[in-house]
Amino acid sequence: MQYIRMATDKLSSSDPAPNDLAVGVINPYAMVEALLNRRIRWNSPESAKVISDTLQTDYDELFDMNFNSVLHAGLRFNDKENAAERLSGRDIHILTGEDMETPPLSRIERVDDLHDIGLKEIGNIRVKHAWIQNGKVKLVLNPEKVGDAKRLSNTNVTESIAELATPFRREKKEWSPPTSSWQHMERALKRDTEFNEPVQGAVGNSWLIAALSAVAWSDPARIEHRMRRTGRGEHERVMEIQFYSKGGNNDAPTRKVEVTDDLVTNDSYNQLVYARSSDNGEIWPSLYEKAYAKWITRDSSDHPDVTQTAFGDPVKAMAQLNDKNPHYYFTRSRDNEDLAGIVRANSFSFRTINPMAAWTYGSTKAYEGSNLVSNHAYAVLGWATQGENQYIILRNPFGVTEPAALSTYPGLRSVIDARFWSPIDSTDDRGVFALEASAFKNYFAGLGVAK
Repeated sequence: MQYIRMATDKLSSSDPAPNDLAVGVINPYAMVEALLNRRIRWNSPESAKVISDTLQTDYDELFDMNFNSVLHAGLRFNDKENAAERLSGRDIHILTGEDMETPPLSRIERVDDLHDIGLKEIGNIRVKHAWIQNGKVKLVLNPEKVGDAKRLSNTNVTESIAELATPFRREKKEWSPPTSSWQHMERALKRDTEFNEPVQGAVGNSWLIAALSAVAWSDPARIEHRMRRTGRGEHERVMEIQFYSKGGNNDAPTRKVEVTDDLVTNDSYNQLVYARSSDNGEIWPSLYEKAYAKWITRDSSDHPDVTQTAFGDPVKAMAQLNDKNPHYYFTRSRDNEDLAGIVRANSFSFRTINPMAAWTYGSTKAYEGSNLVSNHAYAVLGWATQGENQYIILRNPFGVTEPAALSTYPGLRSVIDARFWSPIDSTDDRGVFALEASAFKNYFAGLGVAK
């Protein structure tokens, strides 16, 4: 009881709300599917190579802001704060075909020949890997650029990526991303909602999808929506969704927002481009995302710009859904036991009873070899114990965790079942994993609760 009382005291002394959290990273699975116009197997280890090749970045550098990955397009890494800052449209460069042309390497016979393709200062180029094999020294160099060629990054994007995933518009017209269109989705809409249904799409709004998942898990009655027929057509329906103003960015006056079930769908394989459900017959996460975009942009049309939901605050988003107060706890001022105690104080029978979310740092060496993503939001589902170890249970809004073969950190459990954690009885994790509480502070910049 003394430990629980201490955690409750910590809860009452939450930190001041941050001025402008810009948490969010693009879901690489959804992004690559949209760019390639075909499906990929999200749970397959082979997907890592497809993603890496398409986004022109080594897989181990995709998820850390320090490497300026295109998954953080529209953001800049602030190394002093170890956090993300928003860029403006002026900072984004649209790459052309000429920008991405790489010089031929067939005539490279000596190291000095690398000067001819623009690598002028060989001695200062970073060596990513070096090894000796069969008497030969093999190097993998990591230059910032090769000649005049530019690679995809947080500031260098193709026009397709700019329109698909960033909030910067070149033309003020009704928004519709490339190779996609608004399509009517006549799917079921059930009243009960599941925490593992919201899956993030091809825009950096993990903060919003994590908030949806957290509220659906801890306070499902607050996921309030009503669908009604409009009378204007045989199949046309309108959903009413309530949002509550909490001030700051990504906010608007409290009101109910009406949206139809027109959703952005890829023209080639009929897949939703943005938020979708892990249940293929369900669309409520998609409609919430669309309604939220319409709410914060004050768009009167039924086709709001979903990319405007990029980057935000997962804790405030939970409060905008359940009309409670957001409380923030930055990890830098608390030890591991305090952080675990905050989760326990908001839980009953190991599962959270108040919606909770957490977000990661902009960059840290600790991410190497783990399946955690920088500047990313996660739903906090509860806690567990095994032997002397305490675990915090989280869910990745990507809807998957990285394939086990790519994750080497021993404190991560990527598959959760009832034998380990009683509140859940499914071996289909859909992004759920456990992290040792002793390691939580190393990975996460903060967590919060809406209560």
